[in-house]
Amino acid sequence: MGYLESYKHKFLFGARFTISLLIIVTMWILFWPQARHEEHTRHKITKGASLQEVSHGLLDKGIISNERTFLMAVHLLGHEKNIQAGVFQFRNISNHYTLIDQLVNGTPERKRIMIPEGLNMSQIAKVFVEKLGFSEEQFSALTMNKIFINSLGIKGESLEGYLFPDTYLFFEGDSPESVIKTMVKQYQSIWTSEFNDRLASMNMSEKEILTLASIIEGEVIYNSERPIISGVYHNRLRMGMKLQADPTIQYIILDGPRRLLNKDLKIRSPYNTYLNNGLPPGPINSPGKESIRAALYPNEHDYLFFVAKGDGKHTFTTNEKDHLKAKKVFQKIRRELKRKKNI
Repeated sequence: MGYLESYKHKFLFGARFTISLLIIVTMWILFWPQARHEEHTRHKITKGASLQEVSHGLLDKGIISNERTFLMAVHLLGHEKNIQAGVFQFRNISNHYTLIDQLVNGTPERKRIMIPEGLNMSQIAKVFVEKLGFSEEQFSALTMNKIFINSLGIKGESLEGYLFPDTYLFFEGDSPESVIKTMVKQYQSIWTSEFNDRLASMNMSEKEILTLASIIEGEVIYNSERPIISGVYHNRLRMGMKLQADPTIQYIILDGPRRLLNKDLKIRSPYNTYLNNGLPPGPINSPGKESIRAALYPNEHDYLFFVAKGDGKHTFTTNEKDHLKAKKVFQKIRRELKRKKNI
């Protein structure tokens, strides 16, 4: 064997040895055993956390046994920026490879969050503070940020009324921006071409209909009454009468919802429909689809007044005299209920 052939043989042997060693080390790193591989372990990855912060958290929780080899495994697989945020339920994480696969390709847990009809922005913010740990200030600031609002295709001073009430599935780790975008998109999805055609025929804007729908939402419990109450408000608007809608007063008092007092009706605010003609400047809560439909399709009748009956429904009247009679009946019911409560 000549010198060159001997050198070539040694070089190939060395290369093969190096490659074999690299493969062994790589496999050793990727398949480093985990101490809790048979357990089902729940762990939260915070949105925006660095890879170092992720590894610290996994080590503190006892999910990984060696932080250095975990970081090396992540780099070897090229997943430095692919780890998801959210709450994970790890299963059968016998080594780094299976753990990283779940962090990158697994599905974080989702929370079912119900936003009922009739909540205003402040109340909705409190739901997400409780359920997803949001900052109330950050959430509220976004709903008032004109640049953000415009980016969503909404023309308005705030997102009041546009955060559609529904049951949502959100990941822990979802941002306030993504949550708000989802809710606004859900609102936009209910506006069919039929609704837009109806708007044009009514000579009203989408914002005006949404504002009226929010008042209807604040007044009504039973779906059957929504178009009737809508008809009352449409009649008043057409005749130039003040709407005198109690939900608009509840919107401006600081300690509501509660029974309204005469002094509340005198509060100076553009939302006070006892003092100002027409609709308030914008929605007062997030109405559901039934209230929006009712605002678009009011019942045709001559009613101008309505008052609660005490059972969630209303008495409708065409004149003030009959309205006052109905109010007295309700006041009598209220006094009787109060008396029974105090017995």
